[in-house]
Amino acid sequence: MQPASPLTRQRVERAPELDSPRVRGQRTLRTIAAFEALKGLAALAAGIGLLSFVHHDIRRLALDLIGHAGLSPYAHYPAVLLRYADIVQDANLRLLIPAALAYVLLRFAEAWGLWFDRSWAQWLGAISGAIYIPFEVHHLFLKPTLVSALIVLGNLGVVIFLAARVWQQRKTHPATS
Repeated sequence: MQPASPLTRQRVERAPELDSPRVRGQRTLRTIAAFEALKGLAALAAGIGLLSFVHHDIRRLALDLIGHAGLSPYAHYPAVLLRYADIVQDANLRLLIPAALAYVLLRFAEAWGLWFDRSWAQWLGAISGAIYIPFEVHHLFLKPTLVSALIVLGNLGVVIFLAARVWQQRKTHPATS
């Protein structure tokens, strides 16, 4: 067996750095940032979809879709689709679109800030994630499913992670008055 080359020894010696708490924290932060960007893209797609319905009768479109698929409008899922079509039709889409745009911009700003390890983005992520927790827990109690439980746990994990980073940064870099 040949002795390890200097390059191999150098890789072995650097390997522990890649598993340091700082690097793991940075990787976790970037994963959260990527997820926030994905939420922003999904909201952007939904906003564009809403925009396409501004001058259309959504209930009529839903009925046409149900009829084209050969389904009964009184069956469970088609009835759910029609109920949501009525809700969207009653909502003022001209107000929903700017709200969706604001949400998209907020998610993209948060994703950018988390990717570049900005303190304000960690605050924003912790607070905005914490706002959803009571609603998610309420939904979990109303309709307990594995998916609901995983959403609550995942969001709670993100909030705890970001809050811990904010707390740690405050301890290591106290504000000067």
